[in-house]
Amino acid sequence: MKKIGLILLFTLFSLTPIAGISGVIKYPVVEIITNKGNMYVWLYDDTPKHKENFLKLAREGFYDQTKFHRVIKDFMIQGGDPNSKDEKLKDQWGQGGPGYTIEAEISGSHYHKKGVLAAARLGDQLNPERASSGSQFYIVQGSKFNSQSLDLIEKQIATATKNPAFKFSAEMRKAYTEAGGSPQLDMQYTVFGEVISGLEVIDKIAMAQTGPLDKPVENIEMDINVLELSAKQIKKKYCFKVPGTGKK
Repeated sequence: MKKIGLILLFTLFSLTPIAGISGVIKYPVVEIITNKGNMYVWLYDDTPKHKENFLKLAREGFYDQTKFHRVIKDFMIQGGDPNSKDEKLKDQWGQGGPGYTIEAEISGSHYHKKGVLAAARLGDQLNPERASSGSQFYIVQGSKFNSQSLDLIEKQIATATKNPAFKFSAEMRKAYTEAGGSPQLDMQYTVFGEVISGLEVIDKIAMAQTGPLDKPVENIEMDINVLELSAKQIKKKYCFKVPGTGKK
């Protein structure tokens, strides 16, 4: 049987922010440590299944010593396969997971701008419900698009989703033309977080020399931690305002 890898491709911890002894509310920030630098990720509250699962696995150490096993410059970097901990399983990197999938939480509210975290999955023929891998994820690098290209992709998405009213918002168009991304993936994969610090690390990893199946020639290993920080700390460290914490 032909081996098929994931293509762009549980509930032990509460999603509710935790108040510490001092009474200050703490929020989870995901720290992805690599030999190319560190990235810090904010997970979205409105994709709760993916958020809770990712935090659970990270806290358990599931991702530690895994690798970015698939890298495509100007597109994305992909990791999260437990097989990638073992060099002897190199021909199986991209096929592993925790043994379950996650129900899709695809939403027009989140889109594939540069730096977003999204769930990898099997293709539509084998996975018509577009369920996500239980652990594999990708982070978008993408490229910049002009208005004409976005118009064409917009029509393609409208046709594919059978939603003739689909349109890129002004915010989305601004992001895709100025910062870049991969708009062709919108409404097909669950986007459940974004890098709030360390975007330059995505570019460094995406520059890696690759071999067959887009595997980096030099291993790019990661450890993932969950930091518990206050809204004030998050704003000071990463210049990111926690949603729902007021104007300041």
